[in-house]
Amino acid sequence: MQKDKIIIGISGATGLQYGVKALHLLKSQNIETHLVMSKATELVRNYETDYTREEIFDLADYVYPIQDIGAAISSGSFKTKGMLIAPCSVKTMSEIATGITSSLLSRSADVILKERRRLVLMFRETPLHLGHIQTMERVTQMGAIIMPPVPAFYTKPVTLDDIVTHSVARALDLFDIDINITRWDRDYIESLKN
Repeated sequence: MQKDKIIIGISGATGLQYGVKALHLLKSQNIETHLVMSKATELVRNYETDYTREEIFDLADYVYPIQDIGAAISSGSFKTKGMLIAPCSVKTMSEIATGITSSLLSRSADVILKERRRLVLMFRETPLHLGHIQTMERVTQMGAIIMPPVPAFYTKPVTLDDIVTHSVARALDLFDIDINITRWDRDYIESLKN
């Protein structure tokens, strides 16, 4: 039986940890990961984490250079469950909204939309001006799902990793990938009170 495939895009917005966590969580699933990172991701990686580029690449089954517009993930005949861009910058979201495919990241997202597959954007920039909101509306109308990484405090997170893990697991829920996380449940919440 062939493995399901998913594309993980990491843009240059703050929050590289979301994309890395997605790769970590998907390692335990029977899902093949295809990674593409923007050039600005390198700056974020250096500023925000201790990860080396090789450590991130090793988490993925396949890694593609951002300029490789002819890569497998740029074709509609390459079947996937979809694409998660975590984090998603306003630049990347804007390219997707306008159909500009200046890199493999935006080209792959464009292909996902044209093939009517699931595209989830963990949009990671605030505050928003009207142009951002209109761009989010446009990509939503095109079929993408905007999912900002908003922490859930009912899970009683202890570490930053708890928050990142829960946000990414919820994003993966949108692909019907079930990661074992604490979910909203009335009985669970009542048990916390006792």
